[in-house]
Amino acid sequence: MESPYRLHYAPDNASLVIRLALEEMGLPYGTVLVDRSRNEQDGATYRTLNPNGLIPVLETPQGPIFETAAILLWLADTHDQMAPAPETPDRAAFLKWLFFTSNTLHADLRILFYAEKYIAPEQGDALRAGIRPRLRQHLQLLEGLAQQAPGWFSADHVSVLTLYVACMMRWMALYPAQVDRSWYQLADTPRLREILTQLELRPSTRAAIAAEGLGATPFTSPTYANPPEGSAI
Repeated sequence: MESPYRLHYAPDNASLVIRLALEEMGLPYGTVLVDRSRNEQDGATYRTLNPNGLIPVLETPQGPIFETAAILLWLADTHDQMAPAPETPDRAAFLKWLFFTSNTLHADLRILFYAEKYIAPEQGDALRAGIRPRLRQHLQLLEGLAQQAPGWFSADHVSVLTLYVACMMRWMALYPAQVDRSWYQLADTPRLREILTQLELRPSTRAAIAAEGLGATPFTSPTYANPPEGSAI
């Protein structure tokens, strides 16, 4: 491939986090649309890259990588950017919050979005109602972290964790469609709001806005994506 990286993506999916990281690091990359409207993520070709059929996949010189946190950590370590280096004192704290974000926050968010994959369809709304307080608690923990303002999670410094949390807060404000989302109020987390506000000013975000049709304020006042190709649904 012409560039060392090729991102298999769908608009406004978890691949958005990886796009932002690649842009922020200034790395050349190509993209391959995974058309969710045609269930291409379930096709044999895509599943040779990710047998779980989930988006994203990043093709690298070392082979394809899936799982958002794994891709982020690999990029950060490979290019020595946007995360504390392994030998530094901040590394342990950074890792625990990165994997909290991946294994706890993101996992619970999937339950909110896809409740019917976890429980009988008629019980989906009850499961969503039960998961919302957990998500609010997760955000308060991250708000407390932002108040401490470590260099890898603050409005002044962008890390891969910053990008990951920002995208999930975008999705909390938007999805799932046609259900009550009043439980999520950005004003409840003012330090996180500062992070999102600063992130919207960065060239990496502007590039992602253009590529995926995210709207002018994709994190602080998001609207549904209107991508030039593919579908965010």
